[in-house]
Amino acid sequence: MQVRRIYTENSLSNRERLEISGQAGQHIARVLRMRVGEELVLFDGSGGEHRARIESIQGNNIFLARLGFDPVEREAPVKVTLLQAISRGERMDWTIQKATEMGVHRILPLGSQRSMVKLTAERAERRREHWQAVAISACEQCGRNRVPEVATPLSLEQALAQVSSYPLKLCLREDAQTRPADLPDAPAQVCIAIGPEGGLDECELRILEGAGFLGLRLGPRILRTETAGLAAMAALLCRWGDF
Repeated sequence: MQVRRIYTENSLSNRERLEISGQAGQHIARVLRMRVGEELVLFDGSGGEHRARIESIQGNNIFLARLGFDPVEREAPVKVTLLQAISRGERMDWTIQKATEMGVHRILPLGSQRSMVKLTAERAERRREHWQAVAISACEQCGRNRVPEVATPLSLEQALAQVSSYPLKLCLREDAQTRPADLPDAPAQVCIAIGPEGGLDECELRILEGAGFLGLRLGPRILRTETAGLAAMAALLCRWGDF
């Protein structure tokens, strides 16, 4: 029987008795309907995972005994930041979920000129919270113990300021000449930029070029925005030894 994996914001280090509350506690008690005596795996994003047994359930407060700690790491060998133009509906959720499963280190949602989704500041923060929850759920499913950060939606200028020091910055383009096999050895950090449904406009492409982004080509076919980043992640991880 598969052991449930649960993320908690509460620190789990150096504690023999654990308490889970809030959304995680509600999920255990109300959604999963777990019972006293059942075992699960907990992680808090700091690395490694903790085996625990439920000792008591009081509403959404779950009290557990820690059974052991495994320092296992399942992170990709290179830290990839995905600069992803915001897509419509569930497409963005799907991209964030699958990018997390693939091992992405960080996700920067981009409000580009041709994006079909325009967000107010209030809606942008609600979206960020939702997307972060999607990433957490994906970590629980895929075995990762470190949760990628999903930033609040950014303008192109704001996003570029956050990745200015990266040694390698890539932009997926069908007219590029560079292929994954042409890339140098794995850098410490890399950013890959993905445009929206209609693609990045010429002004945005010039800005990216000026910021040191190298065009990357994955083949003769044009990919949808929700799959382009995942294909790029797979190609980069194949190039740098994760697959």
